[in-house]
Amino acid sequence: MGNKPKKGKLFIVSTPIGNKEDITLRALGVLKICDFVICEELKEGARLLKNINLEKELVPLNEQNEIEQTFIVLERLEKGDRACLVSDCGTPLLADPGHHLLKAALKTDIEIEVVPGASSILTALVRSGFDASSFFFAGMLSRKEEERVHELTQLSHFPKTVILLETPYRLKPLLEAAARVMPERRAYIGMNLTMLYETHHYGTFAELYEKFKDENIKAEFVICFEGHKQNTFSKAADKLYRQSDYSSRPRNKNYGNFKSDRNFKSDRNFKFDRDFKSDRKYKSDRDNKSDSNFKSDKNFKSDKKRSYKSDNYKRPKNNSSF
Repeated sequence: MGNKPKKGKLFIVSTPIGNKEDITLRALGVLKICDFVICEELKEGARLLKNINLEKELVPLNEQNEIEQTFIVLERLEKGDRACLVSDCGTPLLADPGHHLLKAALKTDIEIEVVPGASSILTALVRSGFDASSFFFAGMLSRKEEERVHELTQLSHFPKTVILLETPYRLKPLLEAAARVMPERRAYIGMNLTMLYETHHYGTFAELYEKFKDENIKAEFVICFEGHKQNTFSKAADKLYRQSDYSSRPRNKNYGNFKSDRNFKSDRNFKFDRDFKSDRKYKSDRDNKSDSNFKSDKNFKSDKKRSYKSDNYKRPKNNSSF
């Protein structure tokens, strides 16, 4: 009987979410050695390879062909090929196709290696200023209005920071629904994150809907909103939060004319507390003495009864059986 061919390997590779310089050295390494790249869209896959000066076979895997492509890719992996799974941007499998392939690879014992990197979810969470100690990623909500409102109603009761993804053309319907369900809930929208023209927008859902309802949004974005009854901001921070603004967004639809908020002023009335003094009267407890009278218990004896045996346990003759 001939030896079975060695199975290949599936790399799950994170790629930049905007700034092409965010690709990792490890990602570059595995992309160079792989036999083909599995991408969501051929156009985006080709752009990725062009940015890193590589030529590789591209295999599209998306919502339309995921099932059939899974069998094709799996067959190649079982024959020994190495493949890199990438998404259009960021970390694969987070609100992206590829789960059928991953499950099939796990069931057939294909070696899998995750190559971590940029993530729009974590970038937005950290930038938002909301509680990041625990959060809930809700992904993309339903396209149907009634279901979307129902999902937001459920999420409005969640006690932790919630993160949402959505396509650019569905920002306004999402904000409209959120403004209906929880108008006073504070939220953050990060647009074109990591890029030179990235913008950041804070406000309640009611305020953000009013801000964007007449805009033609084409930017990629992530939404974070505070959990139910969270109060992560102090009163001073809340004042700055509400001042941080509309002007942080470029004025035209091409997102080119970025202007800072010139009305923002630092708090010049803040003074350092000069009356604070260290407690010089503090003294270490010099009267603390070790207990010299402490003696070890010489009467303590170990259990010399060696008749103890495990319950009928017999050591196996051949250790290799474990």
